[in-house]
Amino acid sequence: MPPPDPAALRELERDLAELARRESRNRLVRYRPHPKQLEFHAAGREHNERLFLAGNQCGKSTGGAAELAMHATGNYPAWWPGRRFDKAIVAWALSVTSELTRDNAQRLLIGPPASKERWGEGMIPGDAIVSHSASRGVADAIDQCVVRHASGGQSIIMFRSYERGRERLQGASLDCIWFDEEPAADIYSEGMARLAATNGIAYCTATPLLGMSAMIGLFLGEPVAGSPADPDELAKPPGWTAADDDPLSYRPPPKPPLRSYDTRYRIHR
Repeated sequence: MPPPDPAALRELERDLAELARRESRNRLVRYRPHPKQLEFHAAGREHNERLFLAGNQCGKSTGGAAELAMHATGNYPAWWPGRRFDKAIVAWALSVTSELTRDNAQRLLIGPPASKERWGEGMIPGDAIVSHSASRGVADAIDQCVVRHASGGQSIIMFRSYERGRERLQGASLDCIWFDEEPAADIYSEGMARLAATNGIAYCTATPLLGMSAMIGLFLGEPVAGSPADPDELAKPPGWTAADDDPLSYRPPPKPPLRSYDTRYRIHR
């Protein structure tokens, strides 16, 4: 048997390295959801608001990142059961602080924050990333990323944080919001206002570290004092009639909830 040709071995080595590089930059195509992730994705077809409650390291954020990457690129696998966007979108990915947004949502979508040569190894395929701009004040953080959509348009994903406050989140019109970890009720409410003109979707992936908070109560159907679902905040006094009540103390009647209370999910380890 003749010895292997050194030139052929070098060519094979280059081919294998290129194959590994391409696979690392197309992580989305290898995403296979476990049953609870699949159930969560499927609920997006009928419900504009979803909450994925799970313990640590159960895949909730991975599922959230994979879904946003599909919406941003318009590349949906044949098995995809959820909402589809046939045009480029404008979206938020946000978490508690700018650092947490960078270390989790940005890492899962783009790649390791501190290794710029590996940006493109996240859920958004490297070849679909058109451009990105740096965030001020946080090392290795991205402010927004432009993503090529299958329709020919360009999606925009903006990375934000709850710590900036509700006022800094006003004004935008969005198609999709991914809350990575639980936001305060006012932050969530402001996010929903950003979707009003587009009939967009919002989903939250969270470990319920704050217990039965106002945000969690919205989905579990258990109103918490001070939350928008608290009947004491909305109901009229007993025996109220329009004829004998002081107009200045009028409270509007409760409105039907806009959210779907049956789109809550738990993963038990």
